[in-house]
Amino acid sequence: MLIRLLKTEVIKLRRSALWLIFLGVPVIPAALGSVNYMYNIEILKDEWYSLWTQHTLFSDYFFLPILIGVYCSYLMGLEYSDGALTKILSMPIRRTYIYISKLITASVMVLSSIVWIGTLFFISGKICGISSDFPFKDAAVWCGLGALGGIAMASLQLMLSVFTKSFGIPVAAALLGGVSGIAFLAKHMGHLYPYSLMSYGMSSNSPQQLYENGCAVFVLVCVMYIVLFGLISSVYISKKDI
Repeated sequence: MLIRLLKTEVIKLRRSALWLIFLGVPVIPAALGSVNYMYNIEILKDEWYSLWTQHTLFSDYFFLPILIGVYCSYLMGLEYSDGALTKILSMPIRRTYIYISKLITASVMVLSSIVWIGTLFFISGKICGISSDFPFKDAAVWCGLGALGGIAMASLQLMLSVFTKSFGIPVAAALLGGVSGIAFLAKHMGHLYPYSLMSYGMSSNSPQQLYENGCAVFVLVCVMYIVLFGLISSVYISKKDI
């Protein structure tokens, strides 16, 4: 039944314009970051690493949180529209599968977005004239851990979208969360706050911070948040009246 729900999610996404947002939004922080890098190229001497900090400066605190908020609000909004959730709840399926299918779908979307951001990073570096070798290993770590942090954020956003039928409230919470994550990163607590996990994983402030602090605690915290928010959402759905 879970597989059937996932197939249904794929069909719904094929018919939506969400992929236009997926392709278009990451281009904005990539362009802003590249321009900022070129204007400050005399100060930013670390080439690929400096360009990465400029790209993630814009994407991790503003654009990506909003994008994840939109993903999750859209996924749950589909079920709240026209009483679709009531129909699903009346079917002979485990209600926890509803949340799990949404989280898996959101996770694929988050991972796809970050892979696209990594691709734009590579393209931007070539356009900016960076001639040194591309740091494939480091970029893979930044994107992989950033995706894990983004999935933890998505699990929280899905929980908010489960609790409310509003599309805008969870998206606003994502934006405020992304901005507030800056304070936690500044206090070296970015690996503990749900809305700063993605920025921390992507090494937005310093590409070396994960290597200095280690990533075991970061991964553990991400998994704990994913499980916690998933349990809360699943219990809520399980007890929801038809």
